[in-house]
Amino acid sequence: MDWINEGEFKKGGRYKVRRLSLNDMSEILVVQEEVADQLTDKDSLAALSEEEFKYILSGNGLMLGVFVDNQLIAFRALLVPAIDNEHLGWDIGLSEDDLAKVIYQEISCVLPTFRGNGLQKILAGIIMEELSTQNHPYRYICCTVAPFNIPSLKDKFAQGMHINAVKEKYGGRLRYIFVLDLEENNENENRSNVHVKMEDIDAQKLLFTQGKRCIAMEAKDDGYWLYFSR
Repeated sequence: MDWINEGEFKKGGRYKVRRLSLNDMSEILVVQEEVADQLTDKDSLAALSEEEFKYILSGNGLMLGVFVDNQLIAFRALLVPAIDNEHLGWDIGLSEDDLAKVIYQEISCVLPTFRGNGLQKILAGIIMEELSTQNHPYRYICCTVAPFNIPSLKDKFAQGMHINAVKEKYGGRLRYIFVLDLEENNENENRSNVHVKMEDIDAQKLLFTQGKRCIAMEAKDDGYWLYFSR
């Protein structure tokens, strides 16, 4: 096996990471099904079909898997999207010429028994490192997350991604559109005093139309608040 990373869980035990291939399809589908079955909010996960996984694993992206004793327990994917009317680049205001510079952070699944080990964060770092070793044309990393999918929202903000829009996608499901510009320096970007409760979607949409973007999330006694750039 060509393992590209390995480590130890916070709670004990070791794991190994490698690229996934079409030979791993049956295990990928089993992990996704088990994760989906455990969700109380079924809309929070946009599950992929076998054909969609095959598309990624046939040279249209990158998938990494975490293994314990040679059993797949988590995976994460990057997808090279088709350029069509649903392309996320349109949602964040890119020109048609820039759409080919977009790659998606796609589905990420961790078996319930292995949650709490920071695997989403670990895989995010490894998969972006793997991408950086390739001679790729991508500038923008995009993805969607459902409001109140708190673990996924935390994961995206931890990577330095921002919310640039909130729209209905995937047949009417409300989604935040996240983006990370690999050529942009955000070190000096500060949180402003503009903050909105996560429930207030209309206020968020207004701020996005004003050119602001959401750069942070905070849990308070009365719920989750989103903070926008100046």
